Amino acid sequence: MKVHDIQYPTQMPSHCDQGYSLAIGFFDGLHRGHQQLIQEAVSQAKRSKTRAAVMTFDPHPSVVLSGKKTDIHYITPLKQKLELLRDMDVDDVFVVRFTSDFARLSPETFMDEFILKLNVHHVIAGFDFSFGAFGKGDMEHMTSYLAGQVQVMTIPKFTLEEDKVSSTRIRKELTEGNVDNVRDLLGRPFQLDGIVVHGDKRGRTIQFPTANIATDEEQYIPANGVYAVRMFVQNKWVDGVCNVGYKPTVQDIKKLSIEVHLFDFDHDIYGEQVRVLWYAPIRKEQKFPSLDALKQQIQRDKEQAIALLGSLSLPERP
Repeated sequence: MKVHDIQYPTQMPSHCDQGYSLAIGFFDGLHRGHQQLIQEAVSQAKRSKTRAAVMTFDPHPSVVLSGKKTDIHYITPLKQKLELLRDMDVDDVFVVRFTSDFARLSPETFMDEFILKLNVHHVIAGFDFSFGAFGKGDMEHMTSYLAGQVQVMTIPKFTLEEDKVSSTRIRKELTEGNVDNVRDLLGRPFQLDGIVVHGDKRGRTIQFPTANIATDEEQYIPANGVYAVRMFVQNKWVDGVCNVGYKPTVQDIKKLSIEVHLFDFDHDIYGEQVRVLWYAPIRKEQKFPSLDALKQQIQRDKEQAIALLGSLSLPERP
């Protein structure tokens, strides 16, 4: 898969003789609705012998358009998004830098520069996709403007349990800790990547050592609580429980911590790059009257996680 970094107007890709079948969107989460849209582009490319392509944007438009400092947390940071697109048989990804200059483009200029000049044969986007200055361009406008030059396909909303599957819905579920619902919406477990760093090592004193995970500040993190997870470390998947929170029983720290206790695993992994998949919530974070009470609860959490994860097959790849 080839990744093209685009910054208008100084860094633009060249015309492609083979042409593209292009899916356009921000695609945070790459949820099941996004997957349906992108797979349509891949299918169109195979039928027309064009290249399957995706156009996405970085950073999130609100960073530029809000007019104030905006903290954005992504369901799928760009690196993770690109990995997922590679697995979907996409040939090319255009990562458009969302700048003030780009935001000021008229809908017509956007279509001229980013669709016609690229030699796009098919363009596929969601029913609610908007583009151009102030979002004035919509799919009806695109269909009319590109008529006779590019085939435009509008994908209707994808629903689950009668509600639209959207990045907003996924963020709400993550905020509430419902990672099992997020798994249904994404079609895969929620994923968090990070590095194992040194912690206070208190877990070892109660026979439940944990790996402390430092992650990208822009990564969305589920609500405080305990979860059944799997972690990819040292080239294998290991089941465990993850605690997100401030450890009120032992320390009540001010900085959020992400700690994973791995089952049947006793290796030094400081500095390791790891991947954590989140399968199901177990309980909310709470303060216990003693370390012994905490230890007993962690044992119950572990037993519950073993039961939950035991019926699930391992991921095919990291």
